[in-house]
Amino acid sequence: MRSEYKKNKKLYWITGLLFVAVWAIGVTGSDAAVDNKAVPDSGDPFSVISIEEGETAFEYVMEGRPDPFVPFITEKVVTKILNPDEIVDDDYAPLSGMRQFEPGQLSLVAILKGDKRGGVAMVEDVTGRGYMLSEGVLIGRRGVVSEITPRKVLIVETARTRAGKEIKNTIVMRLNKEGE
Repeated sequence: MRSEYKKNKKLYWITGLLFVAVWAIGVTGSDAAVDNKAVPDSGDPFSVISIEEGETAFEYVMEGRPDPFVPFITEKVVTKILNPDEIVDDDYAPLSGMRQFEPGQLSLVAILKGDKRGGVAMVEDVTGRGYMLSEGVLIGRRGVVSEITPRKVLIVETARTRAGKEIKNTIVMRLNKEGE
């Protein structure tokens, strides 16, 4: 290593002198007077900041300009306009029993009239499978068997709208005579 220093002795001296020269220029060149005037804070975010330097003046007005610290791209919240008369389903439970069938999917086959309990109606689906209905049985999403008479079954469907209004619809299943 010592022999390497002897070979490059001039190079080390030149590098050292350049370093000292650059440092000296940096120290002596920074003696330009800088006037640091304090700008009073008015507390208003839209105040005008004016800086005067020599003959040129610069004014920055913040009013009407976007905030530079807010991201340019923002997520827009998409709001769907909701219809207040739209029917809303409150019950999300899986449908079972007679609730799997809407009244239009069933046909009335027979009605048995009893004394104490009211009547019992026999219905069948499109595949020919038979079911029994009595008063108070839930049918479809919103229907309840309200009355069984000797010739018909009345089903009342109750639906609620988004505004809370209750809509009732009565469905009549008539017993057809043979040949009709």
